[in-house]
Amino acid sequence: MSSDSLVIPAPEMATLPVLGGEQRFPVHRIYCVGRNFAAHAVEMGHDPNKEPPFFFQKSSTTLITDSGDFVYPPATQDVHHEVELVVALAKGGEDIPVDQALAHVYGYAVGLDMTRRDIQAEMKKMGRPWDTAKSFEGAAPCGTLAPAAKIGHPDSGAIWLNINGELRQQGNLDQMIWKVPEVISQLSRLFRLRAGDLIMTGTPSGVGSVSIGDILQGGIEGVGELHTRVVAG
Repeated sequence: MSSDSLVIPAPEMATLPVLGGEQRFPVHRIYCVGRNFAAHAVEMGHDPNKEPPFFFQKSSTTLITDSGDFVYPPATQDVHHEVELVVALAKGGEDIPVDQALAHVYGYAVGLDMTRRDIQAEMKKMGRPWDTAKSFEGAAPCGTLAPAAKIGHPDSGAIWLNINGELRQQGNLDQMIWKVPEVISQLSRLFRLRAGDLIMTGTPSGVGSVSIGDILQGGIEGVGELHTRVVAG
């Protein structure tokens, strides 16, 4: 479609930097897996042994890239950090078998699922969707994307988050309840996945509040790191 046929300018596409060059990865949608580490499920008051995977979405416009600042959002007094492995899809599909799922992956990154926890708690009480708690401006900081062709497909490795140099979250990818191939397969039964989709795969225990002035540094062994600073709106 020609830009001349659009009644307003087309929105700018969200992209992620790719390791080792100037190329960028175009982002379509962001899916998130809820409570995919047993210890985090327990700290949130749930039994990880009885719960199938569930999903929610963030808009691609919520991405923060290239170590940009996280602007503390409005309408909340309790924003939480959740460090996660991000999976980027090179191709989509429906009903993808588990043993074929990794062939759909372009690469991996470190991400943060930022959450307005007070709003989320209120939405849970009222039985309402989490969108306002999870999909606000800046809710998805993400680091540089490392192609699977360079790093392989990590199924173990330390994952951590430091705030102002103090360790707040730590775990290992092998503690994920639902592994990456299973997550992709499950999602593809619910949605037609597409090239450019991102999947945030869940966080280890230790989630907590951030404050203006905090410096967040997250990392995953063999994947990379993420840096952002919390600033006032």
